[in-house]
Amino acid sequence: MRFLIGRIIRAAVTLLLSSFLIFAALYLSPGSPLGFLTGERTLPAPELAALKAQYHLSEPFLQRYATWLGDALHGNFGQSIVFRGESVTSLLAPRATSTILLIAYASLLIIVFGVGLGVLSATRRGKLDSVIAVSTTVGLATPTFVMAILLISVFALDTGWFPAFGSGSGLADRLWHLTLPAIALAISGLAYVTQVTRAAVIAELDHEHVLTARSRGLPERLVLRRHVLRNAAIPIVTVGGVTVASLLAGVAVVEQAFGLQGIGAYLIQSVADKDFAVVQAICLILVSAFIVINAIVDVLYYLLDPRLRQATVHR
Repeated sequence: MRFLIGRIIRAAVTLLLSSFLIFAALYLSPGSPLGFLTGERTLPAPELAALKAQYHLSEPFLQRYATWLGDALHGNFGQSIVFRGESVTSLLAPRATSTILLIAYASLLIIVFGVGLGVLSATRRGKLDSVIAVSTTVGLATPTFVMAILLISVFALDTGWFPAFGSGSGLADRLWHLTLPAIALAISGLAYVTQVTRAAVIAELDHEHVLTARSRGLPERLVLRRHVLRNAAIPIVTVGGVTVASLLAGVAVVEQAFGLQGIGAYLIQSVADKDFAVVQAICLILVSAFIVINAIVDVLYYLLDPRLRQATVHR
């Protein structure tokens, strides 16, 4: 329990520091905060007054930050400068659905195929193992945007099996449209998880308790499940969780390549348009998601590793 409380506190402190840096970027940029917010555009006086009020520019810096953070915690990220009068929350909500589905789809591919291929490679040594090893090496070495271009070229333009662009409508159609983007986003992480799983399983197969279980005549399926995968789960879960969290960094490239209306592509657009309220909101959401995922991974590591729990108890 002490470990869990400590991890929650560390995650909360990290979130607080991250939010402070994101907000402070407005004031660290060259020029005045108001000029940066407007992108040096000429706005009518009422809109300038509303912008000053929204960001509390007449108040002390820390008071401004506290107000902005309080509004953000209630889901109020202010108003877009480009889409005048539109709240940032209403602009992000439909785009967030597409991004969440894409990351969830890619995460499922990484977990299912990464672990499955890793176990298969470790238990079927020989030609199959060599093929998987070469494939994962190529997957790790191929940048995400290159993989996206290859997938579009081969499976969308040449064969026409999958749509090249757009998010689709309805759950089934959306998943169909997200198949190629999810593969492009997942392929590098899938290859990494495969290699880590393979190494972890091979290490466990050589342990004495596994050899003993086999000598007792237990079926190979039970040996793998009870004696190999249970102990190999710690490095697999740790690496898998970190890999899933890293998808947040690559989602913008994939969404841009496939023309998806997600928050990653919207971040690139907002940076180009100097729509700082939107940039702030998306950065805060992505950083928060990354910290939360890593905190969940730490908790799972704690639950899976009895040595860590015993060390915490004896402190």
